[in-house]
Amino acid sequence: MKDSIDFGTMNVAKLFRKLLIPTVLGMVFSAIFIITDGIFVGRGIGSDAIAAVNITAPIFMINTGVALMFGIGASVVASIHLSHGKLKVARINITQSIIVSSFILILYGLLIYLNGETVVRWLGSSEKLLPMAVEYVHWFVPFLVFSALLSSGLFFVRLDGSPNYAMACNIIAAVGNIFFDWLFIYDLQWGMFGAALATSLGYIGGALLILAYLFCPKHRLHLIRFKTTWKSMKLTMRNVGYMCRLGLSTFLCQAAVATMMFAGNSVFMKYLGEDGVAAYSIACYFFPIVFMVYNAIAQSAQPILSYNFGIGCRERVRIAFRLSLFTAMSCGVLVFVLTFFFSSNIVSLFVGMDSPAYFMAVKGLPLFASGFVFFGVNMVSIGYYQSVKRDTPAMVITVLRGFVLILFCFWLMPELIGENGMWLAVPMAELLTSFVVIFIYCRDRLKNQRKIFYF
Repeated sequence: MKDSIDFGTMNVAKLFRKLLIPTVLGMVFSAIFIITDGIFVGRGIGSDAIAAVNITAPIFMINTGVALMFGIGASVVASIHLSHGKLKVARINITQSIIVSSFILILYGLLIYLNGETVVRWLGSSEKLLPMAVEYVHWFVPFLVFSALLSSGLFFVRLDGSPNYAMACNIIAAVGNIFFDWLFIYDLQWGMFGAALATSLGYIGGALLILAYLFCPKHRLHLIRFKTTWKSMKLTMRNVGYMCRLGLSTFLCQAAVATMMFAGNSVFMKYLGEDGVAAYSIACYFFPIVFMVYNAIAQSAQPILSYNFGIGCRERVRIAFRLSLFTAMSCGVLVFVLTFFFSSNIVSLFVGMDSPAYFMAVKGLPLFASGFVFFGVNMVSIGYYQSVKRDTPAMVITVLRGFVLILFCFWLMPELIGENGMWLAVPMAELLTSFVVIFIYCRDRLKNQRKIFYF
C-alpha cells in the first residue's frame, strides 16, 4: 500500500490532497469509533450511561494527548532528518518515541486503574453516575496503551508515504468497535462492561496493524533494536525531551479538550444536573468529528511543512499552510450549517425525545457549533507553528484557548446569559483565541524577520 509521494518536488496542492483525503477519511472513521460508543451507550443503556462515559472522557483525552505529543514530535524530527538524507536517525527517532511513550502510558493506566473510584469522583461524578463510571474505567483503562499506539503510529505510517494504509488502520478499528458494540451491548446485554470492552478491542486491532507495518524491515521507516547502554539511554532521553517540546502543544490541545469536558461537566451538573451532563455529553461526542477533521488537516500539512522547512523551501511552506487554513475554515462553515439545520436529527441518534436531555441538546448544539470556524483557524495555526519548529507561539495559542480562556468563559458566560452561556462558552474561547492568532500574525509581519515563515 505504498504511495508515490515526494514531499520536496510534487505540486503542493496535489501533495496536500493526496495526504488529506485518506487522512480525513481515516479520522472520520476514528470519530465514528467514538460516536458509535455514544449511540450504543445512549440507546442501549440510557442517558445516565452516556453521562457516565463523558465523566471519564478526560482520562482518555490525556492518554491520547501523550500519544500525539510523541507522534507529532517524532514525526517533525524524523521529517527533517529524512529531508537531510539521515534515514537511520529517523528510524531511531520513531523507535524511541514508541517505546518511551508506551512505558509512560502503561504506568498512567495502572495508576488510574488502582484509583478508579477516587479519579472518577475527582472528575465530578455524582453518586448516581459513580458505579457506571467506575465500571467503564476498570474495563477500558488497562488497554489505553493500544489506543496510544494507534494514534502515534499513524504519523509514522503517513510519513513513510502510506496514508492509505493509515486510513485502513482507522477504518478497521472503527468497524471492529461497531461490531463489538452491537454484540456486547445489544446482543449479550453486557452494559458498561461491554461498551468498554468493545472500544478496547477496536483499538487493539488498529494498534496491531500499526505494529505489523512498523516491524516490517521492507518499509523505509521501521522500528529498529532499542539499545539500553548508558550512552544510548542518555541520547534517548535527550531526543525524547526534544520531541516532547515540539509536540507539547498537541498534548496541551488534548488536555484542553479534557479541560473543556471537565469544566463543562461541572458547570452543567451545577445548573442542570445529570440531564444537563447527558445533553452536554452529546455535544462532546459530536465534537470529535470536527476535532479529528481539523487534526487530519493539520497532520496532512505537517510532513509537507516540516520537510520543506528542513530544505529551506519557504514558498512551499506558505502554500501548504494557506491550503490547510482555507480547508479548515471551509469545513467549519459546512459543519456549522449542517448542525444548525439538523440538530434534532443528530441528538436523536443518542437519546430519544422521552429524555429531558434531548430538548436541552437540540437547543444547545447549534450554539456550541458556532465556534467551529474559529476552532479550525486555531488548530491549523498551532500545527503550522509546530511543524516549522516555533513551539513558543504554538504553546501560547494552545494554553490560551484550552485553559485560560475556556475556564474563564465557563465561569463568566453562564453568569451573564444563563443556560445559553454554558453552550457558548467554548465558541467564545475559540473566538478570543483567533484574535490572538491574528495579533501574532500581524506582529510577525511587522518584525519582518527572515527566519519567520509568514501566513
